[in-house]
Amino acid sequence: MDARNVFSDVKFPPSDRDRWLALAQKALAGASFEETLVSHTDDGLRIEPLYDRPKTAEFLARKNPDTPWIIAQRIDDTDPVRANAQALHEIEQGATGLALVFEGAPNSFGYGLPSSAEVLETVLEGVALNRTYLRVDVHPSSRAMADWLVAILAKRRVDPSRLNLSFGIDPAAIFAGTGRLRMSIEALQASMPQSLAHFFALGVPGVLLEADGRVLHNAGATEAQELGVMLASAVAHLRLFEDARQALVYAAPHIGFSLSVDQDQFFSMAKIRALRKLWARVQQSCSIQPSPATIHAETSYRMMTLKDPETNILRTTLASFAAAVGGADSVSILPHTIAHGLPDAFARRVARNTQLIMARESHLGFVADPASGSGGVEALTAELCEAAWTEFQLIETEGGLLHSLAKGNVQKRVFEARDRRVAEYREGKRALVGTTVYPLAAERPVETLAAPRRPAPADGTVFCQHLPAARLDELIGA
Repeated sequence: MDARNVFSDVKFPPSDRDRWLALAQKALAGASFEETLVSHTDDGLRIEPLYDRPKTAEFLARKNPDTPWIIAQRIDDTDPVRANAQALHEIEQGATGLALVFEGAPNSFGYGLPSSAEVLETVLEGVALNRTYLRVDVHPSSRAMADWLVAILAKRRVDPSRLNLSFGIDPAAIFAGTGRLRMSIEALQASMPQSLAHFFALGVPGVLLEADGRVLHNAGATEAQELGVMLASAVAHLRLFEDARQALVYAAPHIGFSLSVDQDQFFSMAKIRALRKLWARVQQSCSIQPSPATIHAETSYRMMTLKDPETNILRTTLASFAAAVGGADSVSILPHTIAHGLPDAFARRVARNTQLIMARESHLGFVADPASGSGGVEALTAELCEAAWTEFQLIETEGGLLHSLAKGNVQKRVFEARDRRVAEYREGKRALVGTTVYPLAAERPVETLAAPRRPAPADGTVFCQHLPAARLDELIGA
């Protein structure tokens, strides 16, 4: 039967916003439209129940839209031999990238690989570096780690042109996440250009400097604050390249971004799309042809819960879905038991297979930027850009990101946003499934790997109020 024949005699009245509003008011039966159907983000951005189709749609796909995103599995075991076995198994089972997390990193959450050249070589033993995306997550020894990694490449006689690397150097993220730097801000800014010139001379491709917003997110920042800080960090990186006498048009592709995605699917998609627009705007302001942003997305740590950890699987699935369709170039999923300790093989497998199903069975990567033309996502993207740009400009007036952190200005705004959010959970305006609502009658035991927790580094020359990663369930005392 032809469906067109079924409805050939049916005449549907034309639909428009006024007609929808009339029907909505009727269904509300006197309830307030604003209080019932309109919500607001942590940044105060208004979320309407219905959006018109935008007159123009922007295409904001990942850097290589013809290929799927990279499935980057987290390697953070304190035992290097066990970590090497994990890395080889992850690649064998379908992961296309590895995210190496070392002790002292702001996103190590108490664990992480020991920081030494020998450990790095042990972990990468047997890994086909020319076929595997490799990122070293931001941590206090990132600059030394870059030297160690280059030495391993030279020892194995790997062709640099076939590599896909991210060295993960971001002094501001270290300063914010640990509360200290091993040298003064002035000495750091003076020494970095020499290091950059050294790495450019080596000809190793990939992301050298990174603007990491995960530190801000997991400490409680709003989306606009996270984006604004990443933008300020990236602009500071551009200045370093300029001081190193590197042409910005060639240097910009060596700057990457890391951000957090959470269970708010549409807002996480908008955040990634907004970052692409903002980075293009910065490059245009520098009078260079914009290069697409290289974005790594990691699922939010602050949304993970200790109670009913299986609900974390739902949260991370929503978050990774948003990262994939939002246009992230690589995605890491935190295993669902991470709040209990170092995740075991089962939790790691769930995290990996979630992405494999989305990529190979659901084929989410087959459509580049599916949110393009969506009234809601396009509007959220534009509003986020404006709010993030305002935060970026404020940080610049405070002397740049490092100086703003040293004065405690960024921290003050982040903690204010965190406290407002926590208050809403305590008042019942927001809910954590499995924790504040629908709790289990009895919690089940959770298996984790035996591993000692690593103490946070305490040495430094310059100190600031640090931004610790804190889960919502901890903060609300649930």
